[in-house]
Amino acid sequence: MTKRATRSATTRRATPKKRAPQRRAPRPGPLDHALAALPVSEATIRRVTSWAIVILFGTAALAVASWTGALSAAGVATAEIVGDAGFRLSKIDITGLKRMDRNTVYAQALDQKSRAMPLIDLEGVRQRLLQYPWIADARVSRRLPDTLVIHIVEREPAAIWQHAGGQLTLIDVDGASIEPVSREAMPALPLLVGDNANTQELARRTLLEAAPMLRPMVKAATWIGNRRWNLTFDTGETLMLPEGDDDAAKALIKFAELDTSQRLLGRGYQGFDLRDPDRLVIRKAAAAPAVVPVAAPSAGPSPIPSPTASPAAKQQSKPSSVEREG
Repeated sequence: MTKRATRSATTRRATPKKRAPQRRAPRPGPLDHALAALPVSEATIRRVTSWAIVILFGTAALAVASWTGALSAAGVATAEIVGDAGFRLSKIDITGLKRMDRNTVYAQALDQKSRAMPLIDLEGVRQRLLQYPWIADARVSRRLPDTLVIHIVEREPAAIWQHAGGQLTLIDVDGASIEPVSREAMPALPLLVGDNANTQELARRTLLEAAPMLRPMVKAATWIGNRRWNLTFDTGETLMLPEGDDDAAKALIKFAELDTSQRLLGRGYQGFDLRDPDRLVIRKAAAAPAVVPVAAPSAGPSPIPSPTASPAAKQQSKPSSVEREG
């Protein structure tokens, strides 16, 4: 066989090589464009994603533990891992404080078995804070990675309550006791006197709204027998009102009209009795009381006897019977 024939046969047997296809570089998708537009590095994004996964698993473990009624060892361990990763209580942000001691709030917030953020007992902190009389409500929440946020709603002092043994106590509008008050350092607040008078602060306010011209002159309000009010004015007189919110308000309005037209307060009288809505009993110091009919509005007010009336006039104005206080 010649060399040419051998070369031809070899050429026929050789298989031509195929070119390997060139791989095209993948085009960036919408997510890649969005990530590239963020003002953070890719490494930071990966780190945040890793922490998010850790928190997710930790939260899931705590949720399962809460559902079963107790924290399992695995749930606590997972929460501690989250805490070691940087989610550990190190800051407390407190708002709403005016009078409450800030260090007391810090102490209750830090009273924890663990400082890992997933293990902070938010409801426990809230309940401990609500035991303090100054605190009406408290809202406790986490602000990751390391801050506990506490907002305090304090009670607003509304009046001073004088009860058994002359004890003075600061109360709010709902009658809740806040703290004792010394007689030498009494704040400029209304004074309520008597058993259960603290529960009637809203009723007292409503009553005095019926006669706003008298309200600044009322120094104290005494709750009598859990049923009615005696009002003491800064001029020294006491006004006895009937039972019932409506009747007491009507009687107070009548008294305000009489005081406006005939000046009852500040004339030396001891007190006034309007428990009977049809008559005003004027109590004089060291003298018999005078009874004045309460005239209808159209007829005009009846004249009020002077506290220095003659003995004959006093005798004529003396009623056959005078109601006792109570």
